[in-house]
Amino acid sequence: MEKGMPRKVQRAILIMAILGAAGLVTFLLMSSKAPPEKKTEVALATLVDVLELQGTDEQFSIRSQGTVKPRTETVLSAEVAGSIVSISPKFVAGGLFARDEELLRIDPTRYEVAVEQAEALLKQRQIEFDGAEKLRSQGYRAEAELASAATALAAARAGLVTARRDLEKTRIRVPYAGMVRAKETDIGYFVNPGSRLGVVFATDFAEVRLPLTDADLAFIDLPAGSDGTAGPPVRLTAVQRGVEASWEAEIVRTEGVVDEKTRVTYVVARIDDPYRRKPGSASATALPMGTFVSASIEGRTLQNVVRVPRSALRGGDQLLFVDEDERLRIRTVDVLRADASSAWLRNEALDGKRINLTPIESPVNGMQVRISDSRNADVAARAEN
Repeated sequence: MEKGMPRKVQRAILIMAILGAAGLVTFLLMSSKAPPEKKTEVALATLVDVLELQGTDEQFSIRSQGTVKPRTETVLSAEVAGSIVSISPKFVAGGLFARDEELLRIDPTRYEVAVEQAEALLKQRQIEFDGAEKLRSQGYRAEAELASAATALAAARAGLVTARRDLEKTRIRVPYAGMVRAKETDIGYFVNPGSRLGVVFATDFAEVRLPLTDADLAFIDLPAGSDGTAGPPVRLTAVQRGVEASWEAEIVRTEGVVDEKTRVTYVVARIDDPYRRKPGSASATALPMGTFVSASIEGRTLQNVVRVPRSALRGGDQLLFVDEDERLRIRTVDVLRADASSAWLRNEALDGKRINLTPIESPVNGMQVRISDSRNADVAARAEN
């Protein structure tokens, strides 16, 4: 450096020289480095599971639900006036009774007296009639007098019938075996004709109203009206004390009208001996009235239909088929019936065809896919069904 140059200037020149040399070296190194090789990315086709379709005969099971109700329920009412003098120990809520068993008794005293009076009057009228008839045959009485005696005799007979019926009405009975739902009176109560005494129902069999849609009805052979023809069997299930129990029933009739609000038709299933009162059935599970049950109705058998998982359907009637080149083909199918897990299709040359089971966000016709182990996919799909 020249001696006359200031020291600060000398230092600045030195720094600039060093930076320039470093930049030159960096440039030379970058220029000599080979550019990186460009890698070609290969797009992999979507991996999918497939199911090979096969036609089969399928018996359908129609699902419904309803509440168990008695076939006959009676509100007991007094037909004569009087005080309640006796009550059967079975006349309590939940009590079981036999056919024609006496449940209550209204004080019969006045009605027994009425019967005795009617019997005495009848005897008197009979004597009067016999005397009038004898006198008429002897010519001492006219026909009008005999007719009057006959009328009085007939009235006495009718009075005796009425008195005996009133006496019989003091015994409260029903013409079926059943159970007491509610007790509404007690000993000492005075009742008048029409007073409520309680509610009872028959236990010989119970009924369940089951709602069915028009689509459901297409797969069931129902009895025609009330001609007595037995309908398809029904399996009823309900949870009792934490355990699922089942009962056998059968469809006995349809109600014959469509509900205007829900657009369903009700069929009636009958369960014999719901409280298991018949000999030999005590160990079976009883089905109490009021139980809410699920019903599985045996439906028709359709031949050569194809069953697929419901999740495989798109838009309700489309499937993604996979062709021999492993490309997607979107196709509309004829769905005969569907439930929460499965759909049944009309077999329109579907045997051996493969459908996609893997969810694809935006499938298009001709989209390339890769098939996973189809055997395992088939097993998984059938297990889902």
